[in-house]
Amino acid sequence: MSMGDGSDPSMRQLRLLLVLAEELHFGRAAERLYISQPALSRQLRRLEEQWGVALLERSTRRVRLTAAGEALLPRVRAAVGAAEALREAVREQERALSGRAVLGCYVTALPVIRALVERVGERHPGLETALREVDFAEQFGALLDGRVDAVLCYGPAPPGVQSLRLATEPVVACLTDRHRLADRGSVTLGELAQVPVVGLSSAVPEGWRAFWAADPRPDGTPVAYTAHTAATFEGSLAAVARGAGLRLVSASCRELFPRPGIRYVDVLDAPPCTALLAWATARRDAPGVVALRRAAGELAARAAEGGPDARWWETAAGGTGGGTA
Repeated sequence: MSMGDGSDPSMRQLRLLLVLAEELHFGRAAERLYISQPALSRQLRRLEEQWGVALLERSTRRVRLTAAGEALLPRVRAAVGAAEALREAVREQERALSGRAVLGCYVTALPVIRALVERVGERHPGLETALREVDFAEQFGALLDGRVDAVLCYGPAPPGVQSLRLATEPVVACLTDRHRLADRGSVTLGELAQVPVVGLSSAVPEGWRAFWAADPRPDGTPVAYTAHTAATFEGSLAAVARGAGLRLVSASCRELFPRPGIRYVDVLDAPPCTALLAWATARRDAPGVVALRRAAGELAARAAEGGPDARWWETAAGGTGGGTA
């Protein structure tokens, strides 16, 4: 017999058995449990099959416990009581969690961040959640040296960093509005081959820089970069607006960062990007990290029930929840 938590089917069956033992009537018990009478009967028959013992005597007029059912009932009550006591102890520990969780992001005004902060506050009233703006160059470094507990960012995550996937969305090209391709509905990476990519600071992890430049291109061609390098998103947009080069960015930037002098153009063959909540592997079990991981996981799971949604920054947390939690 399995003695799991509240999500374990066998523990649920034990609770059903207790209610039926009190009512000795399938109809009244089903009403108390907010399930149908046939469903209640099926669950209890399954429990009898799992245990290999008859617990109930059923007739058209009455139901009662068998001798085995009567003998086992005190142990069933004890098992259910222990599970409920354990759950309450876990809740008390969550409520008792105190201190400060620091969440980093290079845009701290997103609704998803507000939702994360609110969810952490609901689960851990004693834990303060602080926000810290981090740029491309420091978002992962701040994780690894402990300046922040987690960051809301785009992948790929470098070694030493774990993550929870919030959403997947297309990649688009950010071009000056004076470029000949700026008015196109879509382009390919091949058509962008002659346009240099605005370089990023060497403090940005190499794998992250390569992904956001599509370097190398699908045909193996290395990417040409501008002499100018940027460490912030706004700095890279300013370089694009001046006509220095292009940036590959997430499709959400169309709505989050409309700017004079730039255009966003679909890139048909660019790999999609992934929005993440990320944390340092070495600090996975730190209280602030645990609180943020749990809150993000709950929001992502709730959003996933409504189907994939690339507008993850407007919903609580979109996409298909996944990754390492």
